[in-house]
Amino acid sequence: MAKAEQKSGRGEDLKAEVLKTTLTLFSQQGYFNTSLQDIRKATGVSIGAIYHHFENKEALAKSLYETLLDEMNQAISEAIAPHENCRAQSRAVVEALFHLTLDEPQKMQFILMAQHREYLPDASPICSSRPFQAMKGVVEQGLRKKEIRPLDSWVAASAMFGGALRLMNLHLDGALDRPLMDLMEETLDCAWRGLEA
Repeated sequence: MAKAEQKSGRGEDLKAEVLKTTLTLFSQQGYFNTSLQDIRKATGVSIGAIYHHFENKEALAKSLYETLLDEMNQAISEAIAPHENCRAQSRAVVEALFHLTLDEPQKMQFILMAQHREYLPDASPICSSRPFQAMKGVVEQGLRKKEIRPLDSWVAASAMFGGALRLMNLHLDGALDRPLMDLMEETLDCAWRGLEA
């Protein structure tokens, strides 16, 4: 392997480690209570190495936010791909999101529950991010195919996925008295009853 490729690989590994550590610290301490020095100590890298990849803490938070949204978008895209109709795609999206919530709670907590606008004022609202637009796209396709009754697309997307997203928040808050996956079929049934043509 060429030295440039080795260096690039190490750089990407370091960047990924910094993002992973930042997610943990933001989850435990919050954005405002976490300093770059905290991140440096937890990762064991120099402050210069952090600044090599991120201009400042806000840039680091933005990179983390975008990375996690990309991962969520990838999971949704993979879930949708094998299915053709709105109901099957919607079910696959909710199942993928529930699994992400169970398998990667810190990531989903950061995406769904952090007050991003407080420290990323220039970031687009979460509802306009690619994963949420993909979810809306599933419903818009269902509207075009007349698989669901005529509704405003935002109303339809909120009806289809709003309950699932709320349950994910409740799970992350530790408020549910049943396992999240046990509630999936009931959640999907309630959503679909409000949408079916």
